[in-house]
Amino acid sequence: MRTSIATVSLSGTLTEKLTAAARAGFDGVEIFENDLLVGPLTPREIRARCADLGLTVDLYQPMRDIEAVPAELFARNLRRARHKFGLMRELGADTVLVCSSVDPEAVDDDALAAAHLRELADLAQDFGIRVAYEALAWGRHVSTYDHAWRIVEAAGHPALGTCLDSFHILSRGSDPKGIEDIPGEKIFFLQLADAPLPAMDVLQWSRHHRCFPGQGGFDVAGLVRHVLRTGYAGPLSLEVFNDVVRQAGAAPTAVDARRSLLALQEEVRPAEAKPPSAPVTAAPVTSAPVTATPLTVIPAPVVPTGFAFAELVTADAEPLTGLLAALGFARTARHRSKPVDLWQQGEARILVNTGAVVRRDGAQLAAVGLESPDPGGAAARAEALLAPVLPRRRAPEDAPLDAVAAPDGTELFFCAAGRDARHTGWRADFEDVGQPPAAPGVHRIDHLALTQPWHHFDEAVLFHRSVLGLDAEDSVDVADPYGLQRSRAVSNPDGTVRIALTVGAAPTDDTVHAQHIAFATDDVIAAARRFRDAGAPLLPVPANYYDDLAARYEFADGELETYRELGILYDRDEAGGSLRHCYTRTVGRVFFELLQRDGGHRGYGARNAPVRLAAQHAVRTSGALGGG
Repeated sequence: MRTSIATVSLSGTLTEKLTAAARAGFDGVEIFENDLLVGPLTPREIRARCADLGLTVDLYQPMRDIEAVPAELFARNLRRARHKFGLMRELGADTVLVCSSVDPEAVDDDALAAAHLRELADLAQDFGIRVAYEALAWGRHVSTYDHAWRIVEAAGHPALGTCLDSFHILSRGSDPKGIEDIPGEKIFFLQLADAPLPAMDVLQWSRHHRCFPGQGGFDVAGLVRHVLRTGYAGPLSLEVFNDVVRQAGAAPTAVDARRSLLALQEEVRPAEAKPPSAPVTAAPVTSAPVTATPLTVIPAPVVPTGFAFAELVTADAEPLTGLLAALGFARTARHRSKPVDLWQQGEARILVNTGAVVRRDGAQLAAVGLESPDPGGAAARAEALLAPVLPRRRAPEDAPLDAVAAPDGTELFFCAAGRDARHTGWRADFEDVGQPPAAPGVHRIDHLALTQPWHHFDEAVLFHRSVLGLDAEDSVDVADPYGLQRSRAVSNPDGTVRIALTVGAAPTDDTVHAQHIAFATDDVIAAARRFRDAGAPLLPVPANYYDDLAARYEFADGELETYRELGILYDRDEAGGSLRHCYTRTVGRVFFELLQRDGGHRGYGARNAPVRLAAQHAVRTSGALGGG
């Protein structure tokens, strides 16, 4: 199906926005009026630029405060519209968006609104233009899509239809099923946006918090299914306002936007739709109307089944390997041709790479191996969803591994799982060094926590959901001593792959937060004692935390004292499951967590995150433990 994006959804100059949209694979654009007004290009030059890029101009928007106003004001509105329609002919746009009025002088009179829109459509038809009337969620008198449609229907003009916007519909809690009562040929345009579900004024919500489909909490796919059942033949177009896209680069935002529409079409596909009807046009300006094409097909999701490895890069391996040894890991193998060592305990595997370029802030988690039942299929899906495919420098005898880059730059390798993986997969590149894996006090990687640049957080959630097929949990805010951190976890159904995506609230604070690897153990107390007895200190936890635990929960004799002694944090969920966990010091940007889940606990200890963050800040500030 054709795809389009509003230029307001991208940052930069209009030329930069158009280039980014074209390179991301969009078919068309909505030209936002302000982008035209502030730029040096004339409408004819913009039209030529779009043609050179292979883009159609699908919509010009917005025309505001037109209908149901006093006669003198409406006469001025028609004069304004006449000028804009002439401009649109030069631009090559044949549809204009008219928003429901918010003018204080507008009156609550549907008959007058219909008469004014009919007169506007008469004028538009003279220019070969269609008018798409949209209900703003905060419209003065018209704020719902069904109300807007009743006015359009009453006007009864062939050049007048409606524009449906998922944000305006879903933010008001309107039932989208009624969309199916609108003839598809009268739906002139469809704008799509998702949003989180906060409680705030709808106008502020709209202007600052819209996001691409799949990044928020709206059922955008359900709405699109209703629209397609009408026979709608136009494009799926994105109109997103938020503070992140205004400051992020246009090129990566356009790729993220296009990925969201590819994933949305996959989600919508099972719906049955009427055959598309021919769109209503009024003397088209540039070409015959474009008919709808089938929804785009992408390779099916291949959900990872486990962590094959986590790769740490560092210029100085000793601090990291000292921590790993204290945790009970053994150096079991070395890469045949690269300075990479494999440290293993149970099924938990850590690669320590001393040959890669390292940031100035030291050790970091650079790559993740994901066990996959079909690595080739996983890679094909990733590429179809515009994930950057990474070239891999390897010797001829090295195992071929497909890898893509996540939005934060983390390399994701798709690795074969099963008994043959040791001989035919990534493990075949390593030669044993004679040390068997340690007895599993730690038995696997429980989860990874990856800090995201602030402007990539929503993109990262969408990436992990769509490209990897992971399920996203609710977003959680946790208190940091210097603000808030936002976190959202993604996981596979059985919890063998869990990734917590985290971002600091401050745009300037996107590099200071550490990454961590959490190791699952069946006895966190024994694991913590072994670590401490090996001479490696755990993160100190304030005594006040344990006083609060004593107030919230009842413990067996001596249990709380043991937690206090070892710095173990405790949490309990509503179903009675419990979580016990503790942390190592930070080396560079990396620290480790020992974690024990009992009773089916699936959380990450969000209640304890502020305690951990404050303790890490205290260590970093004091310089104790050599913290990174």
